[in-house]
Amino acid sequence: MDRRGFLAASAVLAGLGVKSMAQGNTDQGWLPSDPGETVGLWPNVPPGGDGVRLDIKIEDYSRDSKIVPDRMAAQIGVPVLQVLRAEKPTGAAMVVMPGGGYASLWFDKEGYEISRRFNRAGITCFVLFYRLPGEGWAARADIPLADAQRAIRLIRANAARFAIDPARLGVMGFSAGGHLAASLATRFDAKVYAPVDAADRLDARPAYAALLYPVITMGAGTHQGSRELLLGPDLSPESVTAYSCENLVTAKTPPTFIAHAADDGTVPFAPNALAMYRALLQAKVPSELHAFERGGHGFALRDMHGQPWTAWPEQFLAWAQDHKFAAA
Repeated sequence: MDRRGFLAASAVLAGLGVKSMAQGNTDQGWLPSDPGETVGLWPNVPPGGDGVRLDIKIEDYSRDSKIVPDRMAAQIGVPVLQVLRAEKPTGAAMVVMPGGGYASLWFDKEGYEISRRFNRAGITCFVLFYRLPGEGWAARADIPLADAQRAIRLIRANAARFAIDPARLGVMGFSAGGHLAASLATRFDAKVYAPVDAADRLDARPAYAALLYPVITMGAGTHQGSRELLLGPDLSPESVTAYSCENLVTAKTPPTFIAHAADDGTVPFAPNALAMYRALLQAKVPSELHAFERGGHGFALRDMHGQPWTAWPEQFLAWAQDHKFAAA
């Protein structure tokens, strides 16, 4: 992406795009109810973006977007944070990372809806529209992590503006977004981009990680689409090992909450969530695992009435409160 392309895309998602979203620019897929506060991650061309030209693509898969939108975003040329402030801020904060197999971001179901649920508990949320590795970026496998690290640093640099406690800033990721959250939790100090300003002197380690039906391994039992898009043609044993989060856990990995359904046929429970939990236990990292008998993949907050996975938001909040990441 050259600077002209960057500025054109920025007008859509950061700056003028804030006004357009708030007013409901349906030509681009936004709704009047979408968040009106957007923060661009990078002051200029994002790392690895030379020569990349992308216009954001949004598709709605819902039956009626005015009632329950179910949108997917792809072609993320300008990564941003969309801010959803807590109803009664407690200083707690969380970066929310939607899933989509590293091919897209399901930002209603695993972004806005999640954020609004935890806004009611006093947690200010930031939905991360991170770049997708298969869309022409250089050093593709580290592009999502670069955005995630930058997001944490940028929020901490502006903690007063957002009325949050930088020591209580965590991450919550879903499916492939769970892989990104787990990657950040285990590779927060990896040098995946050159510093661009003073914010990059800040720590990118999240206070905690919450992983919902996460892709964890790149080996046997992975989600094939996520692996192919993240690693591309480089499926060497070395790359598979290097991007399998269960191999990367150390004593410095932050406390971690995991929820997954045992009958998940898309991202199998055992070589993903269970492998991560075992690694956390071995490293003596405070962690909690909830394995639901059924629920399939992608349950998020939908179809929860009378279902076993209904409990996960309250289980997460109880865990976060116990560790002082959220207010009791």
